[in-house]
This record gives sequence, C-alpha cells and structure tokens, in this order.
Amino acid sequence: MAGLRVLVVSIISACLLERVLVASFSQSLDSDFTFTLPAGRKECFFQTMKKDASLEIEYQVLDGAGLDVDFFLSSPTGHVLARDHRKSDGVHTVETEDGDYMFCFDNTFSAVSEKIIFFELILDNMEDGEADPESWKEYVHGADMLDMKLEDIMDTINSVKARLGKSLQIQTVLRAFEARDRNLQESNYERVNLWSCTNLVVMVVVSGLQVYLLRSLFDDKRKSRT
Repeated sequence: MAGLRVLVVSIISACLLERVLVASFSQSLDSDFTFTLPAGRKECFFQTMKKDASLEIEYQVLDGAGLDVDFFLSSPTGHVLARDHRKSDGVHTVETEDGDYMFCFDNTFSAVSEKIIFFELILDNMEDGEADPESWKEYVHGADMLDMKLEDIMDTINSVKARLGKSLQIQTVLRAFEARDRNLQESNYERVNLWSCTNLVVMVVVSGLQVYLLRSLFDDKRKSRT
C-alpha cells in the first residue's frame, strides 16, 4: 500500500507540474518590432496594462540621417510619464495601472529623412490569477514522501525561464545595435567613396591645367622670318 501511495502521489505531482509548465510558458510577455517612420510623421502605439504590473520600453534608431527621434510615453489618464528629444536610443520602465498606455515616435522635425526604428516591450506581472504557479500547492498532499519536492522543481524552472528570457532580450538588443552600426558604416562608406571620386576628378583637372600652363610657357610664339 505504501508503494502504491507513493506511485499515486508521483503521478499527481507530475500532472500538476505539467499543468504549471503549460500555464507558465503559454504566453510570451516580451515582444519587439521594427518599422519605418517617414519624414514629417508621428507614429503612436498602445499597450493594455494591468494594475501593479511593469512596462519596460527600449528603442533604438537603426537608420536615418542623424539617427535621432522624439519619443514620449503617456499613461491612460494622458499624463506624460517619459519624454526624449532627438535621441538615438532610450529605455523607460514604469509601474502601471489598469488602462491603455500610449507611446509615440515623432519624426516631424525631419523634412526629408525617414527613420528605421526598433523597439522592444517587456511586460512583467501580467499573468492571470488562474495561472498562478503557486495554485498547485493546495492539491498536493504527502509530497514530503518524494525525494525531490515540487517547490524545488518550480524554483529551478522559474530561474531557468528568467535567465532564458534575459538572454533572449540581450541578444535582441545586440542585434539592433549591430544593425544600426552596419547602417552607419555603409553610410560612411558611401560618403568616403563620393569624396574620393570628387578629389580624384579635381586632381585630374588641376594636373591637366598645370601641364597646359607649363607647355604654354615654352611655346615659341615669335613668327619665323624668311
């Protein structure tokens, strides 16, 4: 009977663990976007948040003259929580309440140059109460008979999940930095080529003028008499 009881407890624990895993990984709370902001335009985005949650916004200007943009974040009541003026990147974190938060990227100060903008949203404490990882405890009885406690398993899983999410976030940000640096290098490469060609043309013209002037100094302009 004791062995059967341990087997039943193990099966129940495994089922509950599987349920918690599905609830924990069923929804991604991180997202990133890349879009083109035309010259003289402003684009706004909305994110629905819950009370006592956390909203983190990180953005970068990947391409465009000046690599800068205006940014502001406002609460559901219309209060401006953060504002940046002509910056190439920024990070803002706010504690939220129920409602729709609005954040905008403004390129109206530029008349000719469009901007390519990358931004990432990180939402914390957005899980529903039904998916609470602690809810499995009330169903488990006699788990002390198991060699490995479910609490230890859940702590390990949550730690791995948090580290994987942080690694993914860092890799995404590094890719954005790489894209911006590559665009900047290509722009500098085109400028160097343009000025090099211009200098080459000027040097050829000046060399031709110098040869012509030197030859004109040694030309005998006197008419020979017969």
